[in-house]
Parts: sequence; structure tokens; C-alpha cells
Amino acid sequence: MKLIFSLLLFLFLECFFSKVESKCVKGCDIALASYHVMPAFKLQNITNFMQSKIVSAFNSSDVLIRYNRDILSNRANIFSYSRVNIPFPCDCIGGEFLGHVFEYTANERDSYDLIANSYYASLTSVQVLQKFNSYHPNHIPIKAKVNVTVNCSCGNSQISKDYGLFITYPLRSTDSLEKIANASKLDEGLIQNFNPDVNFSKGSGIVFIPGRDQNGHYVSLYPRTGFPKGATVGISIAGIFGLLLFVMFIYVRYFEKKEEKKTIQQETSMALSTRNGCETSGSSGHATSLTGVMMEKSREFSYQELAKATNNFSLDSKIGQGGFGTVYYAELRGKKTAIKKMKVQATREFLAELKVLTSVHHWNLVHLIGYCVEGFLFLVYEYMDNGNLSQHLHNSEREPMSWSTRLQIALDVARGLEYIHDHSVPVYIHRDIKSDNILLNENFTGKIADFGLTKLTDVASSTDNTIHVAGTFGYMPPENAYGRISRKIDVYAFGVVLYQLISAKAAVIKTDKPSTEFESLEIKTNESVDEYKSLVTLFDEVIDGEGDYIEGLRKLVDPRLGDNYSIDSISKMAQLAKDCTNRDPKGRPRMRAVVVSLMKLNSTIDDGSMRGSEALSPIVEHDDQN
Repeated sequence: MKLIFSLLLFLFLECFFSKVESKCVKGCDIALASYHVMPAFKLQNITNFMQSKIVSAFNSSDVLIRYNRDILSNRANIFSYSRVNIPFPCDCIGGEFLGHVFEYTANERDSYDLIANSYYASLTSVQVLQKFNSYHPNHIPIKAKVNVTVNCSCGNSQISKDYGLFITYPLRSTDSLEKIANASKLDEGLIQNFNPDVNFSKGSGIVFIPGRDQNGHYVSLYPRTGFPKGATVGISIAGIFGLLLFVMFIYVRYFEKKEEKKTIQQETSMALSTRNGCETSGSSGHATSLTGVMMEKSREFSYQELAKATNNFSLDSKIGQGGFGTVYYAELRGKKTAIKKMKVQATREFLAELKVLTSVHHWNLVHLIGYCVEGFLFLVYEYMDNGNLSQHLHNSEREPMSWSTRLQIALDVARGLEYIHDHSVPVYIHRDIKSDNILLNENFTGKIADFGLTKLTDVASSTDNTIHVAGTFGYMPPENAYGRISRKIDVYAFGVVLYQLISAKAAVIKTDKPSTEFESLEIKTNESVDEYKSLVTLFDEVIDGEGDYIEGLRKLVDPRLGDNYSIDSISKMAQLAKDCTNRDPKGRPRMRAVVVSLMKLNSTIDDGSMRGSEALSPIVEHDDQN
């Protein structure tokens, strides 16, 4: 036992000193990049602008318009020398600084100077490109992948708690502190305080200016973002220390239980219960002892506060039921929230969600507001007004979503997956992507939820050979039955979701024709397995069949769409889904390639147009990465 405590103490000290040296811990969901439109663009419409080298790497046209309603309303033309605010995630890179790394594919005669000052409009610099790339500044190979790092800010509570969304603003020769303050309607002193070492009259360099959200309002600084360095490190240390104490406590309890020291166990539970001042109905002695967990940048709520907000977790407040808990609606501290109530038996899933959602932050991942570990385990999320994707696809009483909305949701989810697959360190694999776990906010923006089965891996291509089948039947790839875990598991499940967006069908469908495709998995149901067919198989029969492909595809399209869709767009989406659901994991694309394909598809969509039967063309590239 002493050895265990010594090892845990050593781990804590190691984490303590590593955190002290870090300059940031976490980023924030979103920042804005002020993109200065150069004369080379001349006058062009929003669609062409979105296809430019830099802007296409940032976001979709719809999202762009929301943050630039004053200059992009009604998809107006874009003039040279105007500035367009482009949203992007703000990450903590290497514990050193806040920023985001974009990938640029070099063309002939590209140089660092051209990339930094022309394509990226001085949002980065030649010096930064040289630091994060190994190519010669003036001889970059064609199609080389260049890491373009753009700095960002999440705010500073020591200066002001009224601003939590910031614009990365490259200064031009015509800029001044007075001009910027007047344009943003902010005090000059406030802007200078956020940029204490900047000479605004220099006409070059990066400054950070408070920005407005999609509704034109300044965003307040939430406790989970923008902490000053000292506070950030302090919270991080407290989080690590609390988590280690939690691990030690769980181990002690397990050890005591195994040795049947029931008297000590009961006394400890009673002491902790008295100390916390709460004995929750329905909770066991060891449940009430799960207290004191501290996770960095997440707000801790008391049981009393959650119970009061949900009317003691009444049925009227219940909005959902998942595999690991019940979800309730509540208004906490002026915010709409969704509270997941979990039993102590779900500790592993509880900690998995805490670990992921306090480590990675992205616009298309559901936002974790806080937690509580009194009596039960509670996770508090942002409330998503439009429920989950499954409800909209399978509930005939809901208004059918347009094809363009479905495409945008597909892109949202793809971006969220790309982030945890390629941009988080370590890499995370969700393992339970499905329409039920895709939540929609008031604008039908898609966000990935339920990270209870998430797998962490330090090496992107690593696998886990243990036989541990996880996920939902119908979304699991063939290799999952043998315990092979890789990012391609999520890619397969995402392909099933794409088929659902097209057809509004369940992942597994009851049919009149016998099917034996699931027999090897030994799935037990109340009815014969032969009466069911996967959605993947249903589409494969149409795509690979000998009949009229377009006609067969039309029969699979959600009838609630009527004629308001492009069959060309549908067919390309189906082909992308087929690539994602390739039985061979190496044949599936990376999520980065999927995002690019969906961005192209989104940029050309026009509901009700292009209903011809154009031939399919490949729209993704494959690799052998796991």
C-alpha cells in the first residue's frame, strides 16, 4: 500500500512541476481571425471568396455570414481592403501559447512570405512558418503540407470579465489605436490593456480585440476560458491533485473492500457524509464518499443546487435517457443546461467525459459547463435547443430538415471528429458516433456529445488488441468485433450517419428478406437476426448493384424532402459514405479529407437544383493510417 501511495505522490510531483512550467493549459471554443481582403481578390461574391486558398481552410459560407452580417448580408459581393471575421478554434499548443495550426497545401513557386502575407493576410509571419516547418523559405515542394500557425486569445479576467471572444487582428499601415477603438466602439485604454506591449502606430504585428458573436453581441468571459497564467496553473495543479486524490481514494476503498474491512468503510462514509452536509436519497454509503474531485476549468456545482434547478430531478424536468444516465433540463446561474445524472457504477464513463471535455474544446463538441460528485455523478452541459439528430430524422411530427441543413450538420460533425483525431494531443477516439449523440443548437449547428466510451491513445496509429466491443449495433465496423481500436472506427460510424442524413432510416432496418450478415457477431435479439439488415448493406446493394443507380438512390432518399434536393449532391454524399464504411479500415479516408469533401459539397449546394444524373467522381483520398 505504501508503494502505491509513493508512486502516486511521485506522479503528482512530476505533474506539478511540468504544469508550473506551462504557459497555458487549455484554449477556448472559438476565436475570430480578421482577414484583410487583398486587392488580388478584386470584387467577388461569397461563394468564390470561400474557395480562396485561405478562407476555404477556415469555415463554411453560412458560418462566415453569421459573423459578418454587416458586410456579407444577402451574400453580397466582397470588396478589396475590407476585413472579414473568420471563426476558428483556439487551442493551447504544447502548453506554450494559444493558437491554431492550419494545414496549407503548397503550390508551385510558393514561399513563406507569399503564404504569410498574401494568402493568410499577415495572420501569421515568415518567422512563425520557419519555426513550425522544415522547408526552405523560398523553395517549398509542390503539394507539401505547410503548418500555418495563427495566434489567438481567450481573454484575461484580470483586465475584464466582460469579453471572452477575441479577434486576431493584423495591423495595417492605416490602422491606429484610435481608429480601431472607434470601429469596435470600445475604450482605447481597454484595447491597450489587452495588448500592453504593442505599438499601434507601427502598422504591423498582431493585436487582440474583443469581438462580437453571431448575434452582434460581445461575449462575457466564462470561468472556463481566458484565465491569467497564474490562475490557470493554479487551477491545473488543483485539478491534478484532486484527481490523484480521487484515484487514491478509489483504490483504498477497493483494497478495503477486498480485505472486508467493513467497519472502517462505514465510518469513512459516515464521516464524509457529515462533512459534506448531504445524504442523498437513493445513494449508498460509498456513493456519498465520491466528493472532492476537481477538474481544471470546469465549474463545480453542489447537489442542492442541481436538485433545486430540476425540482428534485422530477419527471417534468427529464429530457432524455442514455446508457449511462438520465438527462434533465435546468437553468443554472442564468444559463440553460442539460444535467446528466449517473450512478457511481459509471465512474469510468464519468471520468472519461471529464477528461475529454476538459482537455479539448471545439465549436462542434458539446460544451461541458461543470460537474458534481455528491451522492451520484453529475455532468452539466450546455443545453441544445433542438435535441439530437435522431429525433429530427426519425420523428415524423417534427419539421423535416432541408438538404442544405443536413449537409451543414454533416460538416459540423466531421469538423468535430477531425479535431479530436488530428489536432488534440493525445488523440481521442469517440467510439460511439451515432445520430443520438449528435446534438443540435438553436441554429441547428451539430455538436458531438457523449464521450463516455472515448479511447485515448498517445500514438495516432496505435491499436488496442484486447477484445472489448464498444459502441452501438449498426454503427460498429467489422473490425470492432475483434477489439481493434483506431480512428477509422469513428470514420465508419460517421459514414452510417451520412446514410441516415440521406434516408432518415435507422442504422439497422427490419426487412422482409433474410440476411445473415450479423450472425458472426452473435447478436442476441428478441426476434430473428435474419429479419434485419444494416443501412450500410441497403445502400451497398444500390451503389454496387446492376440496376439503375440514380433511380435506386432516389428510392432511399427521405421522402419528406420531396423534390427539394440535388440528386448530384445526394449521390456524392452516398459515395462519401460508402468510402467511410469500407470494410477495410485502410480504405477509409481520414476525417481531414472528409471535411474537405463536405466543404466542397456545401459550397455548391442549392436546394432543388441540379437534379440531373451526373456521373459520380471520387471526392476523397484514402490512406493507410489507422
